[in-house]
Amino acid sequence: MNSIFSPSSNRLKITLLVFPEFSLLSLAATLEPLRAANRASGHDHYTWRVVSEDGNPVVSSSGLLLPVQGRFELDDNVDALIILAAFNVARHTTARLLTGIRKFAQRGIAIGGVESGSWVLAQAGILDGRQATTHWEDLEDFAARHPRIDVRPDRFVVDGNRFTTGGASPALDMMLHLIRARQGYSLAMDVASIFIYEEVRAAGDPQPMVSLGKLDWSEPRVSSAIRVMEKRIEQPVSIPAIADILGVGERTLEMLFLQTVGLSPRDYYLNLRMKEGRRLVLDTHKSITTIAIQTGFSSASTFARRFRATFGESPRQARQRLKSRK
Repeated sequence: MNSIFSPSSNRLKITLLVFPEFSLLSLAATLEPLRAANRASGHDHYTWRVVSEDGNPVVSSSGLLLPVQGRFELDDNVDALIILAAFNVARHTTARLLTGIRKFAQRGIAIGGVESGSWVLAQAGILDGRQATTHWEDLEDFAARHPRIDVRPDRFVVDGNRFTTGGASPALDMMLHLIRARQGYSLAMDVASIFIYEEVRAAGDPQPMVSLGKLDWSEPRVSSAIRVMEKRIEQPVSIPAIADILGVGERTLEMLFLQTVGLSPRDYYLNLRMKEGRRLVLDTHKSITTIAIQTGFSSASTFARRFRATFGESPRQARQRLKSRK
């Protein structure tokens, strides 16, 4: 089968498999560009069917119930299968689903994963030997668990008839890329205009830990400083060293941070490290000692004291509270 990311006048038939606890934003970013492409062109270039494993409605991460159009099953009249997942994907992945996905792959059908959908594709074994990505929070763990996959930090990755994205905004970029590849620049621009969306990032741009938005152009020195900080979470660099990298004085950098983000560079950097620490505490099973090292602290006790001062509870209490909610 030719790549779906190639010029074509044929209608593209898509099955979208939605997992429980999916992100509504990722769903919209994947589906709405297709609807808009049909509307803007006046032709049904794309058709889709939204399904769940058992055909029952699925609950989103925000608690809203999504009706679906049927049960997940093999369909030879489909050109692409897109798997959309976000939270607790391992809990929702069954042997039946993995078998079905492998059957789609054996038929040469294009298969994509949005956000944590990449984990499902990896577990099915259909990303081995290929380039792929997932949400930036999970990249390190994803690469460690799947050494046969060439894991990239890119916003989205297309490798033959496999495609993966890092989340909602990259999914929108990828769907615009699909429309542009199949129907041309004009329609892709029309679709982006419908959503008043400026497509300024390339597929290969790394997923940022911090989305800087207008700060990139309104105060690029602060933006550049934050990019240095997010790359040096495990081995923090001093604020004077960051100022030297940017070619500004330490006092100037201090003033710029206070004016733009309302915090000193030191406080902002510490907050960035603590947010990453909290994510690792809540979203992984790593030891507190390991998390302390990965966030640049000299010991687990130092990290725990700072965690309590920042979030009002210890790392273990945070984990227990999360566990009690499940």
